[in-house]
Amino acid sequence: MAAKDKVHDQVVNALKKDGWTITHDPLKVLWKKRKLYVDLGAEKLIAAQKDESKIAVEIKSFIGANDLDDLYQAIGQFILYRKAMKMAAPERTLYLAIDTLVFRQLFDDEDGESLRAEESINLLVFDKHKEEVVLWKQ
Repeated sequence: MAAKDKVHDQVVNALKKDGWTITHDPLKVLWKKRKLYVDLGAEKLIAAQKDESKIAVEIKSFIGANDLDDLYQAIGQFILYRKAMKMAAPERTLYLAIDTLVFRQLFDDEDGESLRAEESINLLVFDKHKEEVVLWKQ
């Protein structure tokens, strides 16, 4: 199992502030008999529907020497986790959690939005200083 990301606790706190209950830390899913560990599993009761919304969250801080290398890794990991979750946890929607600065640098323009949309990458954008969810993007 990989080490927790540097902003792991900030994402947990942001989700809790947003009304989510952390159910798994990490969430284990299987792919081809191999264990994969998505950083978080969470759920939220939706009162109007009397139903639960369930998510899985992969956290990335993009602190490597090259943000494009970090992006390659994040997208590849996201796609593999999404594929594994279709079989192991189809009730959960997978999100990539990134800080507002990373969002502005990589996704908050036409090219970044095109990449996100074409690859069906759901984003959870959070403010690591305020520990708050800023944006959900599907």
